[in-house]
Amino acid sequence: MELTNRTIVTRNYIDGAPKESDFEVRSRVVSLSREPAGSVIVRSLYVSIDPYQLTRMKSDSSSQSYSSLEPCSVELMKEKLGFDDAFNYKEEPDLKATLKKYFPEGIDVYFDNVGGEMLEAAVDNMNAFGRVAVCGVISEYTGKGRKAAPDMMDVIFRRITIRGFLAADFMCVFPDFMSAACEHLGSGKMVSLEDISIGLDSIPSAFVGLFDGGNLGKKIVQIAAE
Repeated sequence: MELTNRTIVTRNYIDGAPKESDFEVRSRVVSLSREPAGSVIVRSLYVSIDPYQLTRMKSDSSSQSYSSLEPCSVELMKEKLGFDDAFNYKEEPDLKATLKKYFPEGIDVYFDNVGGEMLEAAVDNMNAFGRVAVCGVISEYTGKGRKAAPDMMDVIFRRITIRGFLAADFMCVFPDFMSAACEHLGSGKMVSLEDISIGLDSIPSAFVGLFDGGNLGKKIVQIAAE
């Protein structure tokens, strides 16, 4: 069986913030077969759009562009996702003072997916023996500005632990995670928030939107009907 396969590719390496013009659609005819016996044909329905993918499109890696947290996002985080409080960092000229206001007793655990000034502000407000799990650095993916430079004297004297986090290191407990996550989703303790675009051609705009606050929730592109 032959069919036309369409793919989204980058025209060249992307250095700096991504643009829709960095991508193009390519088509080619492919032959599908279930031979040898036991082979299967897989059809993709959805594509996950993640900021870290930019690091695989670059000639090298570096720093600074955040996703904006607009007022509607603040209310959504508090009312739907159950956060005690939230703020729009773009409206805060001093992030260290802002975190001090929202965490007057200090921070014990910080899960970092941002890097840059936000990580610096978090470390500045950490309690003794605080822990930082670093899973991403979206502020350092686009090649603008500077990388995070937390105060290492704070790290030393407060005995702060900063550790990289990759989900692949914890696959041994994945069944436990699935059980707990499904239970929490079913009970409403956890809320899944997805931002879905439709069609393969929307992938470039969906990806670019990650870096200018164009999505609310996990960005997904539906590329085929279920």
